[in-house]
Amino acid sequence: MYTETEGIVLKQTKIAAGRRMLVIFSKHYGKISAGTYISERGNNKSALALRPFAYGKYQIRRTGDYYHINGCETISSHYSIGEDIDKFLCASCGMEFTNKLLPEEAEAKKLFVLFSEFLDMMEKRTKKHETLLVGYQLKALALSGSAPLLDSCVMCGSKENLTGFSITDGGTLCEACKALKRNKERLIYETDFDILNVIKFLIQKPLSQLENLALGDSTLEKIKMILKDYAVCHLDIGGLKSEECMNRR
Repeated sequence: MYTETEGIVLKQTKIAAGRRMLVIFSKHYGKISAGTYISERGNNKSALALRPFAYGKYQIRRTGDYYHINGCETISSHYSIGEDIDKFLCASCGMEFTNKLLPEEAEAKKLFVLFSEFLDMMEKRTKKHETLLVGYQLKALALSGSAPLLDSCVMCGSKENLTGFSITDGGTLCEACKALKRNKERLIYETDFDILNVIKFLIQKPLSQLENLALGDSTLEKIKMILKDYAVCHLDIGGLKSEECMNRR
């Protein structure tokens, strides 16, 4: 069966006999792995469409459970992402996160649109790249149905005195429930009204509204810690190579 789909390259691996394997987040089929003999040499439309971050149009042949790319052309290469190390690492972290978040061959058109917007915005952004990254990650969690509970206590349902965040329970805790769990759980973060409001804002607002947003360092670090532990606990998303590189800088 032959088909054509738009897609974004999440990963490329060179294998034997000049063949390459690509992991593509496709608009119509979700995440797929596909092989190709198309050469990456040169700067033609086909070569650029094989590289990570590239948004392209792919002509695919499916045989049983296998996909093969017969042809491709670039819609947007996002080439300039690689020209800035901070931009590159944040975009790579978003790409790894997306790769691990997506199941194989499950359509996710809203997430596809969000991820494409994230790469476009990252390419244009000049500073505070991590603000855009955490905004994207939180919105991606919400689209996948895995967002934390933020409006009430995850234990008792109270909407008052929400001063803690339980990683294992997946949401906020009121002061009373936080005190009950404090000696039983290590992954409880102290929160405050401002932190919760920032997280809600990042989840609820369109990504385009984050274009000029720059979180303060302390707020950003706290949200990053919560997000990292939450993704590991609930989605087994951890050990991102680009995130480790960011932490070493």
